[in-house]
Amino acid sequence: MHSGELARLAGVTVRTLRHYHQVGLLDEPERRSNGYRDYGVQSLVRVLRIKRLAALGIPLDRMPALLDDSAGPDADPRKLLDELDLELAEQMDRLAAQRALIARLREHSVAPDLPPELAPFFAVFATADLSPELVRADRDQSVLLAHLVGDDAMPFLERFYERLARPEMVPAVTEIAERFARLGPGSTDEESAALAEKFVLTFRPVLTELVAAGEHIDLSGSAELVGEYTSGQLNEQQLRMIERLEGRFELPGEPGLT
Repeated sequence: MHSGELARLAGVTVRTLRHYHQVGLLDEPERRSNGYRDYGVQSLVRVLRIKRLAALGIPLDRMPALLDDSAGPDADPRKLLDELDLELAEQMDRLAAQRALIARLREHSVAPDLPPELAPFFAVFATADLSPELVRADRDQSVLLAHLVGDDAMPFLERFYERLARPEMVPAVTEIAERFARLGPGSTDEESAALAEKFVLTFRPVLTELVAAGEHIDLSGSAELVGEYTSGQLNEQQLRMIERLEGRFELPGEPGLT
């Protein structure tokens, strides 16, 4: 039988057969006088065995020992099946974790690129009628912060955002965000100073509460990245207000909170 016939009987493509030839899984028969290769039934059996092994997830490079019954650790089917079963169990755990994250994001109707731990916060402020620019800025900042704090400090960030999303906090946080967005060339120093003071009065008690509970976060090693992001996103008046906040959030024993 020629390659097209073999491929049809085995349920694969001719391209797949060529790949098996290239990686050494299937011997190439000699060409006949008409230029076609002549495959025998043994070739069909070989391809069917390869398909069976591939369906189990066995890598092509581990198949020769099994197909040829050669000696060696790769030829022990029990050991290989144990390894495959463990790999599948780990994949199932990862998939289950992914589904849990997706469910959390869907529950709060937030974008899939947001940190799932912060989804409830964004769900609350999605109803606050903030401008698209503010929503986008908050999203980007949360993505950056979640990456910078890492898994160990993520609970701190999650609880910080959770406190900001409490009903009694939402109006003040929303007002600060809106006033900050309005800062521009026409803003006065008095407006900037007043907003900085409100910012401190609103956010410092939350940080103090978390630190008093023994929680902390240290972004001192990421200050350059945070600064680069801030300078690229904010106008001159907004940056000036950020400068007013420098040193206002240093809590005892927590220099990384600035």
